[in-house]
Amino acid sequence: MFRRLTRTQLVIDIVVAGLFALVALPFDLSIGRFNDNNALGTVLVALLMGGALALRRAAPGLALTVAWAGAIVQMAMARPPSTADIAVFGVLYATAAYGSRRTFWAGLASTFVGALVITIYLFAPLTDGGLSVSTITTALAVALAAMFGLGLAWTVGALVRTGIRARENRRAQEVAEAEAAAESERTRIARDMHDVVAHSLAVVIAQADGARYASASDPDAAASALGTISTTARAALSDVRMLLAQLRHRQADGPQPTLADLEQLYAQVRAAGIALRVDVDPAPAGEVPTGVQLAVYRILQEALTNALRHGAGAPVDVALAWHADRVELSVRNETTAPGVPASGTPAGEGEAPRGHGVIGMRERAQLVGGTLDAGREGGDFVVRATLPIGGGE
Repeated sequence: MFRRLTRTQLVIDIVVAGLFALVALPFDLSIGRFNDNNALGTVLVALLMGGALALRRAAPGLALTVAWAGAIVQMAMARPPSTADIAVFGVLYATAAYGSRRTFWAGLASTFVGALVITIYLFAPLTDGGLSVSTITTALAVALAAMFGLGLAWTVGALVRTGIRARENRRAQEVAEAEAAAESERTRIARDMHDVVAHSLAVVIAQADGARYASASDPDAAASALGTISTTARAALSDVRMLLAQLRHRQADGPQPTLADLEQLYAQVRAAGIALRVDVDPAPAGEVPTGVQLAVYRILQEALTNALRHGAGAPVDVALAWHADRVELSVRNETTAPGVPASGTPAGEGEAPRGHGVIGMRERAQLVGGTLDAGREGGDFVVRATLPIGGGE
């Protein structure tokens, strides 16, 4: 029933209503010529109309009821129209602007009923000697004027209500868009975290296994493996810290991998003991959009990580073809992992029990408008992706 208002709004409404009653009361008392009954009715009507004005925003429905009560008291005591009646316009405005759906329509009905009641109240005493044309004409004019005045106050409130609803809808849309953007950002950071951690751990595990077996027979190889582990772990730690900083502070994206970082990625894989063959034909003819560079890097990073984990040390073939409108890439390696989906099977479904790697690669491709397929071809696992060159800008 009562709307939530700020303390400032409540104080303003009460002060305005009090000042209105104090200003209207002297004028209305002068109209009553200080008759005791008229004076009592004038004070009561002024208090009721002032109270309705004070309640107009906090409780529009109650304000409308109080205003009608003031009008009934005024008519019951045969009071003529007075200054306090001006409060009715503010109340009708509030019913349309701030009232509930029921109060909104009650305010509209009050404009018509109020105009009719005013006309009857003013002209009923003039009908004792019969109705004349001039009386009827004047009554119609008063009815139309009253309906116009009351209806105008209600209409202005309805327009304000429309503006308030539009502002609320816009604010709700902005909140929804902000939440969607935040969720998208969380998903992106989670995807980056997976790419960084999974790849780095795969390299570390491969190097650690190699160092363990070589420690007795080839100390130099073991030392080299430990150095690779240290370098990889430090790089991963730096990337993870950057991603965590984005989560904490919601700051702008940090530096992202580009095509220039692919050689370092290849070096990490080769350092893990994998025979990596890379074929780039044709090479990029010009500047590649940043989004496409990031997608190519992350897809290759995840595909090579899977090759480290499931390839049993077998050679890995990487092919990149930079055409004018697209880039085509493929990663092929032998696999010993059970349950790898066959070619043509949706890789996301087949990989779901083992993780989100293929799903993440497909999402990377889709973000720049491309496609990605992954599956088994004979004894090999093949990842193929096609990314539009113009889709990353």
